[in-house]
Amino acid sequence: MRERRKPKSNITLILMIIAIVAILAVILFWNPAPVSAAPSPQSKEQIESSTIAKEGSVAPDFIVEMFDGSKCRLSELRGKVVLVNFWATWCPPCREELTRVQKDIIDRFAGQDFVFLPISRGEEYQTVAAFRKRMGYTFAMGLDPDQKIFRRYAKNYIPRNFLIDRDGKIVFVGIGYDNKEFEVLLKTIEKTINTK
Repeated sequence: MRERRKPKSNITLILMIIAIVAILAVILFWNPAPVSAAPSPQSKEQIESSTIAKEGSVAPDFIVEMFDGSKCRLSELRGKVVLVNFWATWCPPCREELTRVQKDIIDRFAGQDFVFLPISRGEEYQTVAAFRKRMGYTFAMGLDPDQKIFRRYAKNYIPRNFLIDRDGKIVFVGIGYDNKEFEVLLKTIEKTINTK
């Protein structure tokens, strides 16, 4: 008497079900870290290798379109201390840092030879407009939807701060956001403004 073989279609069906379950498990439970978030924990090697514009070097020049439609050329701000800040609406540390900007940076250094120049990285006007409205922000912001400006300064990771002195040299590079580093940034801004 011949043994009956199981139809191949049952085996194929079982394998397909297993594959679908595996794919769904990966989709539901795999949560990679965002590619552009600041490295955690921050290591000097990661920061160094992802930073193009270094402390002590002349800041790469650029023209940025501002939120209000005007244009700003970095080199035209020579003679002033400039804080270039790269950020994005989807980035939690960026959003946290921006909540401190009005009081701790803009208001604190108002009337001095200082410019705060936040630049939205990789986002369109409509996204930034909705974010500004939701948060109630009215301070000037630049737009870098294709990341051309950002790529002159860094390869990855935001928020990024580049403090530039009156001569156009970078005197401070910051990555990520925490209270301690933010306080160091504020002291460095003050010191740079007071250095004539």
